[in-house]
Amino acid sequence: MQKRSSKKIDKKDINFIAANIVKQTTNEPIPKPPKKEDQDKNPAAVALGRLGGLKGGKARSESLTPERRKEIAKKAAETRWKK
Repeated sequence: MQKRSSKKIDKKDINFIAANIVKQTTNEPIPKPPKKEDQDKNPAAVALGRLGGLKGGKARSESLTPERRKEIAKKAAETRWKK
Protein backbone atom coordinates (compact mmCIF):
# COMPACT_ATOMS: atom_id res chain seq x y z
CA MET A 1 0.00 0.00 0.00
CA GLN A 2 1.34 3.41 -0.93
CA LYS A 3 1.91 6.04 1.72
CA ARG A 4 0.02 9.29 1.42
CA SER A 5 1.89 12.42 0.53
CA SER A 6 2.04 15.10 3.18
CA LYS A 7 2.12 17.86 0.56
CA LYS A 8 -1.06 19.82 0.08
CA ILE A 9 -1.83 19.66 -3.62
CA ASP A 10 -5.06 20.46 -5.35
CA LYS A 11 -6.33 16.96 -6.13
CA LYS A 12 -8.82 18.34 -8.67
CA ASP A 13 -6.12 19.76 -10.94
CA ILE A 14 -6.31 17.92 -14.27
CA ASN A 15 -2.57 18.13 -14.86
CA PHE A 16 -1.89 16.62 -11.44
CA ILE A 17 -4.32 13.77 -12.07
CA ALA A 18 -2.90 13.07 -15.54
CA ALA A 19 0.67 13.07 -14.27
CA ASN A 20 -0.26 10.64 -11.49
CA ILE A 21 -1.96 8.28 -13.94
CA VAL A 22 1.11 8.25 -16.19
CA LYS A 23 3.38 7.75 -13.19
CA GLN A 24 1.34 4.81 -11.89
CA THR A 25 1.01 3.05 -15.25
CA THR A 26 4.63 3.38 -16.35
CA ASN A 27 6.34 3.02 -12.95
CA GLU A 28 8.77 5.74 -14.02
CA PRO A 29 9.34 9.04 -12.26
CA ILE A 30 8.12 12.10 -14.10
CA PRO A 31 11.09 14.38 -14.87
CA LYS A 32 10.82 17.86 -13.43
CA PRO A 33 11.58 20.80 -15.72
CA PRO A 34 14.77 22.65 -14.77
CA LYS A 35 14.30 25.78 -12.68
CA LYS A 36 14.74 29.10 -14.45
CA GLU A 37 17.21 30.28 -11.79
CA ASP A 38 19.47 27.30 -12.50
CA GLN A 39 19.61 28.07 -16.21
CA ASP A 40 20.78 31.65 -15.65
CA LYS A 41 23.67 30.79 -13.34
CA ASN A 42 27.24 30.17 -14.40
CA PRO A 43 28.33 26.81 -12.92
CA ALA A 44 31.88 28.05 -12.32
CA ALA A 45 30.59 31.06 -10.38
CA VAL A 46 28.28 28.84 -8.34
CA ALA A 47 31.18 26.56 -7.38
CA LEU A 48 33.38 29.53 -6.47
CA GLY A 49 30.64 31.06 -4.33
CA ARG A 50 30.14 27.79 -2.51
CA LEU A 51 33.84 27.58 -1.71
CA GLY A 52 33.75 31.06 -0.21
CA GLY A 53 30.61 30.24 1.73
CA LEU A 54 32.12 27.13 3.26
CA LYS A 55 35.11 28.93 4.71
CA GLY A 56 33.50 32.33 5.32
CA GLY A 57 32.26 32.02 8.90
CA LYS A 58 35.36 30.36 10.22
CA ALA A 59 37.70 32.82 8.47
CA ARG A 60 35.65 35.76 9.79
CA SER A 61 35.70 34.49 13.37
CA GLU A 62 39.47 34.02 13.21
CA SER A 63 39.98 37.56 11.93
CA LEU A 64 37.81 39.25 14.60
CA THR A 65 39.35 40.61 17.76
CA PRO A 66 37.94 39.41 21.10
CA GLU A 67 36.54 42.91 21.74
CA ARG A 68 34.68 42.95 18.42
CA ARG A 69 33.29 39.44 19.02
CA LYS A 70 32.03 40.64 22.41
CA GLU A 71 30.30 43.65 20.79
CA ILE A 72 28.61 41.41 18.23
CA ALA A 73 27.47 38.97 20.93
CA LYS A 74 26.05 41.80 23.08
CA LYS A 75 24.15 43.24 20.14
CA ALA A 76 22.72 39.81 19.29
CA ALA A 77 21.64 39.20 22.90
CA GLU A 78 19.97 42.62 23.12
CA THR A 79 18.10 41.96 19.88
CA ARG A 80 16.91 38.55 21.12
CA TRP A 81 15.71 39.97 24.44
CA LYS A 82 13.90 42.94 22.84
CA LYS A 83 11.12 40.62 21.69
